[in-house]
Amino acid sequence: MSKIICDFCGAADTKANPIITGDNACICKSCVGAAYDIMNGEIILDETSNNSKKPKDVKIKTPAELKKILDEYIIGQDRAKKVLSVAVYNHYKRIFRKDELESDIELNKSNVLLIGPTGSGKTLLAQTISKYLDVPLAIADATSLTEAGYVGDDVENVVTRLVQAAGGDIEKAERGIIFIDEIDKIARMSENRSITRDVSGEGVQQALLKIVEGALVNIPPKGGRKHPSQELLQVDTSNILFICGGAFDGLEDIIKRKQGSNVLGFNHEKKSKNDESKLISKVETDDLVKYGLIPELIGRLHMIATLNEITKEDMVHILTEPKNALIKQYIKLFEMDKVTLEFEKDALLELADLAIKRKTGARGLRSILEDIMLDIMFDLPKYKNKKIIITKEVVLKTDQPKVIAKDK
Repeated sequence: MSKIICDFCGAADTKANPIITGDNACICKSCVGAAYDIMNGEIILDETSNNSKKPKDVKIKTPAELKKILDEYIIGQDRAKKVLSVAVYNHYKRIFRKDELESDIELNKSNVLLIGPTGSGKTLLAQTISKYLDVPLAIADATSLTEAGYVGDDVENVVTRLVQAAGGDIEKAERGIIFIDEIDKIARMSENRSITRDVSGEGVQQALLKIVEGALVNIPPKGGRKHPSQELLQVDTSNILFICGGAFDGLEDIIKRKQGSNVLGFNHEKKSKNDESKLISKVETDDLVKYGLIPELIGRLHMIATLNEITKEDMVHILTEPKNALIKQYIKLFEMDKVTLEFEKDALLELADLAIKRKTGARGLRSILEDIMLDIMFDLPKYKNKKIIITKEVVLKTDQPKVIAKDK
């Protein structure tokens, strides 16, 4: 019996790459996938290449298209969304269209620094953009990182996480995104360089420099510490986009001092939260140096975006408007049990108030809602063909929800 061969690429029939046979031709699984991508415009082929499955170019979404995607999931923060959209567009244009560059021109990476209070959407921005670009994303907490050789995570371990997120595909990982949260927590305590070892502050910043800029990093395939007997993987970080985020508490005071405003004293005027958020938007690189980031690291985070504290109105929009809005999710869960769920306007405002009081930002909304809805969800099947209305009193836990029988 003759061996079945793909008529398109010449591959043999295997369990991992099975071949479909027809009357006059045979095609393997890989070629079917490549054909699907070509028909859907996801891959534009290099006609001069012998390997027809290798992409020459990938369709890159424009900044406006990227912002539109972010608008579906994140309320407000227009400036930050624009900065991130432009940075991502330029970054992937630099990777996938480098053939259009003249040989004497080199484009640098557009790494991003996001500054904003907790729960303002820094992580969600990175997660949403990576999801729709279909690139791997690794999220690391800067507070767990230490300089190589000390207890804690090596800085290079964040690259290992990216390779794991890419399913072990080094090539895919090399054009992924790394989000480093709590970057402000590794600030050094003063502007002067420390004469003693600062293994979790300035030391981590120094260790981050080479991977953020772009370097060949040797990483253990399964993470953890490097061992001499272990075969290491080599990853080039030149095309990995780094997004760093942090709350930077106290940065407003540094900006105030620079502007000559009183921070303490009899003439100090208490500013509103709106004024404070406007102040953060005026941040400059020297303010970040004063805060404790080293100039070399700031120089590698070329684009700075500030996020505003979420207002009460924004909280209500977050609850109801995005594609993955919590209220929409609960309505769908109730529908599956043939129960109609409705929230009164006052109830939504009270939910927003509770989240603001707890100072947990938008991420605190889910835990508040879960607590309020627990007893109702427990008895949900018995409310079949009924309508449940959540009032302000239900949110405050002073009354039960209204239950109305639906017209059949």
